[in-house]
Amino acid sequence: MIRLFIGYDPREAVVYHACVNSIVRQASEPLAITPLALKNLASYTERHRDGSNQFTYSRFLVPHLAGWAGWALYIDGDMLLREDIAELFKLRDESKAVLCVHHDYRTKLRKKYLGARNEDYPRKNWSSVMLWNCAHPANRVLTPEFVQGATGAQLHRFTWLGDGEIGELPKEWNWLPDEFGPNERAKLVHWTLGAPCFREFADEAMAEEWHSERRLLNTPEER
Repeated sequence: MIRLFIGYDPREAVVYHACVNSIVRQASEPLAITPLALKNLASYTERHRDGSNQFTYSRFLVPHLAGWAGWALYIDGDMLLREDIAELFKLRDESKAVLCVHHDYRTKLRKKYLGARNEDYPRKNWSSVMLWNCAHPANRVLTPEFVQGATGAQLHRFTWLGDGEIGELPKEWNWLPDEFGPNERAKLVHWTLGAPCFREFADEAMAEEWHSERRLLNTPEER
């Protein structure tokens, strides 16, 4: 069974549900899906004030929530799967503590959805898709207390790991159409500046695919 944690923010709940629908429709293996919602995390108190959404920091709790055992996937909610997520899960590498897409770019916008600041920083967006080796000894440091007290730079730049412990995923598994433009080979599409549910981002590159997925949620299948 694939354990999957997805970032959830009540201000954009529709993107979470569209994301889940796109995953379930195409998955070839059983899934255990957990919405990473702050109100469900009794052992964690969010003390940061600089996150653009409610899962900016809680995503680093995944190894802890998984009991530091096995493998788990984390993805942001503002995404859409275009391929079977089991293919992403097959990219596990026991020698790595985590695997992610190694983006290297400068953003086009200084403000993203809901007016949040959008700064450039090293390893930007690496943490938006993470294939976690939860049992890796280096990840044992990621307790609720550690995550509560760590800075964004420490967490999103994976400073508790050596470079050799951070594996690389193909860019198609975290494609940013609003930054890089459309890509028909993308397997996972991520609207990082703002999901198409927001009016100002409704016509971003590849947004029609998101609108189509949303319509599937609202339209019963006719037999």
